[in-house]
Amino acid sequence: MSDGLGDFSMLELFRLEVENQAAVLSEGLLALEQDPAEAARLEALMRAAHSIKGAARMVDVDAGVRLAHAMEDCFVAAQSGELQLDARCVDLLLAGVDQLVAISEQRSDAEQLEQLVARISTIQQLEAIGDERQAPTRDDPPATGAAADSPETTSTPVETAAATPPAATESIRVTADSLTRLMGLAGEVRVESRWLRPFATALLQVKQRQSEIVALLDRLNDTLLGQAGDEYSRSLGADIRARANRCRQLLADRLLELDEFDRRLDSLGNRLHEEVVASRMRPFGDITRAFPRLVRDLARQLGKQVELKIDGLDTRVDRDILEQLEAPLNHLLRNALDHGIETPDERRAAGKREQATLHLVAMHSAGMLAIQIEDDGRGIDPEQLRNRIVSRGLVSDAMAAQLDETELLEFLFLPGFTTREEVTELSGRGVGLDVVHSTVQQLRGSVRASSVPGQGTRFQMQLPVTLSMVRALLVEVGGEPYAIPLARIDRTLQLDRSQVETLEGREYFTLGTQHVGLVFASQVLECPGAPETATELAVVVLGERLNRAGLVVERFLGERNLVVQPLDPRLGKVRDIAAAGLLENGDPCLIVDVDDLLRSIDILVTGGRLDRVGHAVEDSGASAKRILVVDDSITVREVERNMLATRGYRVDVAIDGMDGWNAVRTSDYDLVISDIDMPRMNGFEFVQLIKQDQRLRDTPVMIVSYKDREEDRQRGLEVGADYYLTKGSFHDETLIDAVVDLIGPAC
Repeated sequence: MSDGLGDFSMLELFRLEVENQAAVLSEGLLALEQDPAEAARLEALMRAAHSIKGAARMVDVDAGVRLAHAMEDCFVAAQSGELQLDARCVDLLLAGVDQLVAISEQRSDAEQLEQLVARISTIQQLEAIGDERQAPTRDDPPATGAAADSPETTSTPVETAAATPPAATESIRVTADSLTRLMGLAGEVRVESRWLRPFATALLQVKQRQSEIVALLDRLNDTLLGQAGDEYSRSLGADIRARANRCRQLLADRLLELDEFDRRLDSLGNRLHEEVVASRMRPFGDITRAFPRLVRDLARQLGKQVELKIDGLDTRVDRDILEQLEAPLNHLLRNALDHGIETPDERRAAGKREQATLHLVAMHSAGMLAIQIEDDGRGIDPEQLRNRIVSRGLVSDAMAAQLDETELLEFLFLPGFTTREEVTELSGRGVGLDVVHSTVQQLRGSVRASSVPGQGTRFQMQLPVTLSMVRALLVEVGGEPYAIPLARIDRTLQLDRSQVETLEGREYFTLGTQHVGLVFASQVLECPGAPETATELAVVVLGERLNRAGLVVERFLGERNLVVQPLDPRLGKVRDIAAAGLLENGDPCLIVDVDDLLRSIDILVTGGRLDRVGHAVEDSGASAKRILVVDDSITVREVERNMLATRGYRVDVAIDGMDGWNAVRTSDYDLVISDIDMPRMNGFEFVQLIKQDQRLRDTPVMIVSYKDREEDRQRGLEVGADYYLTKGSFHDETLIDAVVDLIGPAC
């Protein structure tokens, strides 16, 4: 296979070998630091170092041979009881692991390497147990270049890396593009396999018609026999009857065979699809190998004692999601170590164990991937966070006083926001949690923070298990099928019209003790809806807790597993739509972006433009000036939208520059307010596109950004912005005054 190991050079294979064995070495050393007497770990470490030494010898990497040999000597000495691997030894050996990786990637420093080999070679003399070392139990000479090449160094009874690693016979490396193509082909096979079913149904109809014809022939034959016809006519009638019966039997046999073939092909298509999906799934543990080392080293650097617990290592996750999760999880672990966990003295004074616990858990929950990082540290002081938000000028004192704990913690994910007063090597720049939020949002997931002061902090991420498949409810809107991911549906119900009530012009129904607003899916998705004449409404309840909406659809079409087909990137972010899928009959189907849909519903509610059940509400804000707010932070979007809406402006929102560009091309706005740092298309690029467009060039644009450097302000004005305002300095009246300066009052 073209994507297998056969396409790699010897040096690339050596790099792969070091990569695999380095994970074994790091994991084993960290475990031995906690339990130095675990003999099985020492055996595995010795074998890993020996494998690297053999692989390095095969590709003539002398530096790798000498370093791996020195490390192997240490593990053998520890096995024989001559050496105790304490924290200092583990530090040095972990540095050796890092150097082996650097050697495999051809980026090692020769001088540092020689010093490290010398230090590791002297560990046994420095750390020897007893007054006098026993004679060596191995025949290996000192780890010099000449000795490393000596055949005597292979006396340990371990298979060298000259042979193909065992993993190579069990797995191969396949490119992501190949898996994506296989996924598409498997989906097409499933669709094509379903075409036999309607064909078989049509043949059954042919069989029924044939039976009717045979019955008519039987009646004709009986009529001929009952009359005084000649012998030839009676013989001909009998022959026709026999031939018709044979044709009927032949068709029945072929239908049975076709039905059996249809079942086998359908089963084969499903199995093929499941296998391809499974080939994209990897264990969660694939990205956690470096985390124990990260936590250990950082904790030592900060003078803290931390135990990392990881559960759910075997939880299966789509490779596309897994590869993008490493950086956010890295940031959350660093954040917990630096911000959340106290020093041993502080923990002792607070009545806690000196060693803190950091717990990382991955699991499948309600069809989603749930990841949680929790520490038992100092937690987050809500009042301190509230004061920090006000001091940064993000909200006024009055608004800050009204924010509950959940709303306060949302500010942690804003770009550039940090609770630190000073910038250190580890934190203070306010980029960590912003990266977490942006990545999770791109993966169609959500992240939340919760905290109990004095007890700890928890970050929870909800993500799809795979980006290639989605279990969805099919609904009909405007005569077309739409798919709503089941994981985002609270419940579905048939609602009697008599249960619909009205409050302040908004229609709702009562679910338990909560009022849930109703909105037509056809209005949100801007497609013609069928007239509602039925006594019951098909309602899909979306969202959770206080942010719920009842989406009225024309009818439910059932549940489906859909292969996700990404939309062409040239379309940008299509509002309210996440992707597409293929139905069993080959028809396309749009998959709804639930978060985006809820934002669109909120915009309709705020503007008072919702249709009633069976009636239309006059758009009371039609004469108000219209503003588009573009920001990738939901908190900033909502703060700005509420400020402007209370002054009478009609406000729409977009989640990034690409979404904003789609909005201004399809609607007319009196003003555009945009952030700078956004995924897919930043604010500078967005403003430049507006000013270069013949129709949009006269639309006023205001940049509202955390960046207050003069060069950023100058660049914003150069690309065509009419106003530049920093989020760190504006308050309610400043933003409103700037809007009035550009476009005047709302009406």
